[in-house]
Amino acid sequence: MLILSIETSCDETSAAVVKNGSEVLSNVVASQVEFHKKYGGIVPEIASRKHIEVINPIIKEALDQANITFNDVNAVAVTYGPGLVGSLLVGICAAKAIAWSLGVPLIGVNHLEGHIYANFLTQNTPAFPFICLIVSGGHTSLVLVKDHGKYETLGRTRDDAAGEAYDKVARFLNLGYPGGPIIDKLAKEGNPNAVRFTRPMPEGYDFSFSGIKTAVVNYVNKLQETATFSRRFLADLVSSFQQAVVDVLVEKSIRAARAYNCESIALAGGVAANSALRNRLETKAKENELEVYTPPVKYCTDNAAMIGCAACYKFQDSKFSDLKLSPVANAKI
Repeated sequence: MLILSIETSCDETSAAVVKNGSEVLSNVVASQVEFHKKYGGIVPEIASRKHIEVINPIIKEALDQANITFNDVNAVAVTYGPGLVGSLLVGICAAKAIAWSLGVPLIGVNHLEGHIYANFLTQNTPAFPFICLIVSGGHTSLVLVKDHGKYETLGRTRDDAAGEAYDKVARFLNLGYPGGPIIDKLAKEGNPNAVRFTRPMPEGYDFSFSGIKTAVVNYVNKLQETATFSRRFLADLVSSFQQAVVDVLVEKSIRAARAYNCESIALAGGVAANSALRNRLETKAKENELEVYTPPVKYCTDNAAMIGCAACYKFQDSKFSDLKLSPVANAKI
């Protein structure tokens, strides 16, 4: 089974060819980071226009790398949400046109569901049921994965997502964009206990990271007149910020795994590439006799391979979409 998959939910244009749900024959990603850097964040209008410019060449490159033609494709998968409506629309229109012209099924995939399935693109995959912590620039969710296509969202962010908080702190400190990798790298030079930021713990499994971001801003503003913002100071500050975020993510994940009798926790999303989060979760999981699954870094950020993997299981159950498929900006799973 060969699935051509397309992902354009935000600012990466990606196309992939996935064989039998697990073998990635190609996974081409065109990033727009350089276009958005000067704005310190993603500009939706720019994002959608850039998708239009590169979508066709990216699809062709994915087919060429997989050494197949359109006629070899058994189905076309595409992200329909959540994401930026303009960006989603570009991918959906391309997928519809290809599926219609080839006479093959169209499979709409939830972006968050795709992130979960990044953990199935390796030989070592989690057994059901398991807890999946999805952390990215736009989403922070705890999901109970009961089986293929069967999910229960236990908690989600009430305000800023974890990755969003990273970007905002980095922008405030003039560190650059995207904030996640920059802070992760600088934090390794600092002391995570230098500043004791409060760990916000909303009831249940929800998250809230706006307060931590504001705490960083207030801390800096109070010291503005007396402190020297050396590299050491910034390293200690972002290391302490990162530790607070990681502590919340890990504690909630461990608590959920215990409550729902799961033996494993899977990471997903762009922030899943964060070294502090990976290390902390693995350490705490081991203490609680839990397994941790983390996808390869290249499948943590937005990519079409994970969409193709999720679509494979929908194909097996004949869960197809019709040509009326539309983008859903705030789609849930």
